[in-house]
Amino acid sequence: MNYNKKTIYDVDVKGKKVLLRCDFNVPQDKETGEITSNKRIVAAIPTIKYLLENGAAVIACSHLGKPKGEWKEKLTLAPVAKRLSELLNHEVIFAKDIIGEDAKAKAAALKPGEIMLLENLRFDIREEKNGEDFAKELASMAEIFVSDAFGTVHRAHASTAGVAKFLPAYSGLLVDKELSIMGKALDDPKRPFVAVLGGAKVSDKINVINNLLEKADTIIIGGGMAYTFKKAQGYEIGTSLLEADRIDYAKDMVKKAQEKGVKFMLPVDNLCAKEFSADAEPVLAEGNIPEDLMGMDIGPKTCEAFADAVKNAGTIVWNGPMGVFEFDKFAGGTKAMAKALAESGAVTIVGGGDSASAVEKLGFADKITHISTGGGASLEFLEGKELPGVACLLDK
Repeated sequence: MNYNKKTIYDVDVKGKKVLLRCDFNVPQDKETGEITSNKRIVAAIPTIKYLLENGAAVIACSHLGKPKGEWKEKLTLAPVAKRLSELLNHEVIFAKDIIGEDAKAKAAALKPGEIMLLENLRFDIREEKNGEDFAKELASMAEIFVSDAFGTVHRAHASTAGVAKFLPAYSGLLVDKELSIMGKALDDPKRPFVAVLGGAKVSDKINVINNLLEKADTIIIGGGMAYTFKKAQGYEIGTSLLEADRIDYAKDMVKKAQEKGVKFMLPVDNLCAKEFSADAEPVLAEGNIPEDLMGMDIGPKTCEAFADAVKNAGTIVWNGPMGVFEFDKFAGGTKAMAKALAESGAVTIVGGGDSASAVEKLGFADKITHISTGGGASLEFLEGKELPGVACLLDK
C-alpha cells in the first residue's frame, strides 16, 4: 500500500469549500451527556486552523457512537460543535441535519474563514453502507475532500472513502502524521525492530504476527494471548485464557520465527490469581501455572527480560497490554513495558486502544514518539491491510 499521499499542503484551499472528515467520536458521561475527554477534538485543530487561516470554508463532519441510521438525541453532535467553538475561539455553525435543507443552506452561505459542523453522519443508514447517492450529496456541498479521521480509515464508509469518487481527496495533518510515522516504521524501520504484542486473544492478532514476522527482528508476546502460546510449547496454564483452536497456529508461528531468525519471546513467569478480580491476591508462578490459578500479568523475571530486549532497539511498535492493567495489582507488567519504551531512546509507536490508554494512564505518554489515534485502524495497519480511507487519497 502506498502511504505517500498528498496533504493539505499540496493544494491551494483559498476560497474553496472543504469537506473535512474528523473523528469527533468523543466519550460522554452516560447520565449528563457531558464530553469527558477533548482529546479527539483537540487532535483535529491543527488541520482546521490551517484550512481557516488559508482562506478555506470548512464543512466538518463526523460520526458519534452507533445510532444505526436512527436519529438519537443523545448522540447529536451539537455538544461537539459547542466544545469545538470554545477550543478554536471561533464560532462553529451547526447544521441540524446532514445533507438536508439546513446543511445545504448553511454550506452554500459559508464564507472563507468560516467553519460549520454537520449532524452525526451515522444518523443516515447510508453512511456505513457507503451509499453512493449519500456520498454524492455530501460531496456536492464542497470542492475538496480532506480526510483527518485516522480512527475510521479502515472503514469503507461514505464519508471516509465514498466521497473521494466525487472530490479530489487529500490527507489532513493528523492522518499524514500517522501514515508517515507508522508507514516508515513498517517499511523502513530503524533496526533492531522490536514488536511488542499483548491483549486478550491470539485470534485478534493473527494477521499482525504474520505480517510482523516478515519485518521485525524480535517479537515479544504478553497479555492473555501468551497463554495459548505457552500451552502450545507444552506448559500447563491452569485456568488462564486459552484459545484451544489456535494452538497449532501458535506452534507454526514459533517455528516460522525460528526459520526466519526472528527472536520470539514469551513470558517465563506470571502473576496469577484464583479468580478474575481486582481484589484477588497475586501468586507468582514460574514455568507451569498450577491448575487452580489463572495468569493475570507477566512476572518480574519476564518484565526484566522484555525490558532488556527493547533497551537497544531502533524502532519499537507496541499493541496490547501485558496483563489485566485495569486492576492495580496486575498492572505491573504493562507499567514496566511502558517505562522500558519511554527510556529506550528508540522510535516508539503505541497502537491505539488499550495500550494507548495504559501509556496515558501510567503517565508515560509524553515520552513516546507516537501514540496512534486509531485502535482498529492501527491494528489493520500493522496487519499490512489496505485501508480504504487511505487508498482513496491522491498519491504524491
